[in-house]
Amino acid sequence: MFFVMHFMLMSGHSKWANIKHRKGAQDAKKANVFTKMARLISIAAREGGADLDTNFKLKMVVDKARSVNMPKDNIERAIKSGTGELKDGVVIEEIEYEAYGPGNIAMIIEVATDNKNRTVSELKHILSKNGGKMVPNGSVGFLFKKSGVITVATKEGDDMDELELQAIDAGAEDTEVGEEVMVVYTKPEELQKTRNSLDKAGLQIENAELAYVPIQSSEASEKEKESYERLYDALDENDDVQQIYDNLG
Repeated sequence: MFFVMHFMLMSGHSKWANIKHRKGAQDAKKANVFTKMARLISIAAREGGADLDTNFKLKMVVDKARSVNMPKDNIERAIKSGTGELKDGVVIEEIEYEAYGPGNIAMIIEVATDNKNRTVSELKHILSKNGGKMVPNGSVGFLFKKSGVITVATKEGDDMDELELQAIDAGAEDTEVGEEVMVVYTKPEELQKTRNSLDKAGLQIENAELAYVPIQSSEASEKEKESYERLYDALDENDDVQQIYDNLG
């Protein structure tokens, strides 16, 4: 889901930039996007406090929430819920699940839930109904690498070679150029430094996050791809599901 590799070729990446760009536009239209964002904001605030200047994880999530036009009041309420200032009694936890979709497409599903048993039951039902199955953690994780992923907006006329050199100077391991976007990949621990460097260089940052990038791709027939898209959409409609990563080539 997030390349033209330059110096550390990994399979399964060629579609990341364009699909992430398209998905971002779709996310902004979803009725449940604010629910998903609020949960991530609460978790980040609980873990690192309410100050965006010192809590980089919170800043990343709030920036993403703003990009989908989440109202300021909703953001502030979610932060207060996370810090305990708002006594709503809800405790949200982040959990990762692994699964296979149609055509043995490997999946990592990130959720944020206040009821683990409910979430597991719902995920299993959705997977089973759409040709997938949940598997023990570790079954597909080795097919992915956790990376920092920064999406930079580009426009016609930009010198892409120069932008990629700026990204490398800022600490990028890899870059990929897509439709009106350049995706920058970093080591997880270098994400904040690289993002700040690109920001200071005047680049327009659309998003910055930690993500699972496939290191080995899976091929599927057109029929299997269609089935997988139905599964993906069904999972994505669930309020608890935050991110879905796959290795579909």
